[in-house]
Amino acid sequence: LAELELEMARTQKNKATEGHLGILKSKIAKLRTQLLEPEKGPGSEATGFEVVKYGDARIALIGFPSVGKSTALSLLTGTESEAANYEFTTLTCIPGIIHYKGTKMQLLDLPGIIEGAANGKGRGRQVIAVAKSADLVLMMLDATKPDAHRAVLEEELESTGIRLNVEPPDIYFRKKKTGGIKFNSMVPLTKMGSDPSSVVHKVLQEYKCHNCEIVFREDVEIDQFIDLLEGNRRYIKCLYCYNKADAVTMEELDVLARQPNSMVMSCHLDLNKDRLLARMWNMLAMVRVYTRRRGEPPDLNEPSVMTDGRGGVTIRTLCGHLHRDLMREFKYALVWGQSCKHTPQRVGKEHALMDEDVVQIFKKTAKEYGLEKKGKVLTKQGCLAEPSKKVHDRDKKGPSSSRHDPGYKHNGKLGGKSSGFA
Repeated sequence: LAELELEMARTQKNKATEGHLGILKSKIAKLRTQLLEPEKGPGSEATGFEVVKYGDARIALIGFPSVGKSTALSLLTGTESEAANYEFTTLTCIPGIIHYKGTKMQLLDLPGIIEGAANGKGRGRQVIAVAKSADLVLMMLDATKPDAHRAVLEEELESTGIRLNVEPPDIYFRKKKTGGIKFNSMVPLTKMGSDPSSVVHKVLQEYKCHNCEIVFREDVEIDQFIDLLEGNRRYIKCLYCYNKADAVTMEELDVLARQPNSMVMSCHLDLNKDRLLARMWNMLAMVRVYTRRRGEPPDLNEPSVMTDGRGGVTIRTLCGHLHRDLMREFKYALVWGQSCKHTPQRVGKEHALMDEDVVQIFKKTAKEYGLEKKGKVLTKQGCLAEPSKKVHDRDKKGPSSSRHDPGYKHNGKLGGKSSGFA
């Protein structure tokens, strides 16, 4: 791995070397994936952090030792976590629950990670494994220390397959048994050199993929295409929180606060706590949906909370939250709220919901559900519909009136054996 990284650093980057650099990057990605796999054999299993998922979202607190993670957990959730002036105070994962706008968000206080955590230093692998299961990464940074800590943490997470604040590449990829490699692009690929097709073919040969179909729908780099081939990447949103804001000047504070996806706070003085909760809520993009029965007001006490990362925000997902068999008996739904063109609106199971919508679900009657299981259908009048009969294509054409038909009648004489039907 070190030899490949040294060779890639020595290689000059230009249009002629894009193919060679793509092969080196694919080899490095494959070796790193092998290093991250747990060792097999007796006594090789490492003890991890076993925390049961609870609530509507999971947030992981990641940062260097002694940056205020345990203090932030106690401030936001009320959970007692040991905090001291020495490093590595927290040695295991401590969960807490944030109650905000009728939802429950699970906050995990993880041990501090150091440089080289991706290789196993300081239980770094266990910490990063928990971070992979989170819906949001809250990266705690010290405002009094240099910003190099942020680059080190991003590099450690990047090397383990976590992509922060990045959308998955819009690439269609499908493996086939035969047919070779079919390469297409809907946009000009300007980040893969002068010949993108040859670069993609070389990377696919490195992964021993000789029969597939690829369509690029956006201009991407070769690293993003390698991430697609690996298939084990996690795309997670990240909020950078600079703690100890009371220990720096206003000029330094202004520079930190203007960085993208960043904010400043002080856990010691309880400054900017409400803004932190609002930023986490907006980045998680949770949708609260209330249900109602026929002739009754909606139940506004316990909403069903959905996100795009946990199954989507459609009526189908809501039915799965309410009951696992509700989708079988689903007929239609009435929706009140921002997602409707008019209220109430009758919608189907693929309708996308928005925050604070009210939904009333209608099920099929016992007669409709029973007949559907037998393969029969009822009409709108409640009558049993006749089974559809298959009609041959030649019978669909009907009688022909063309002169080319053998049954065409000319001057009172039949021109052929046919009399109208072919």
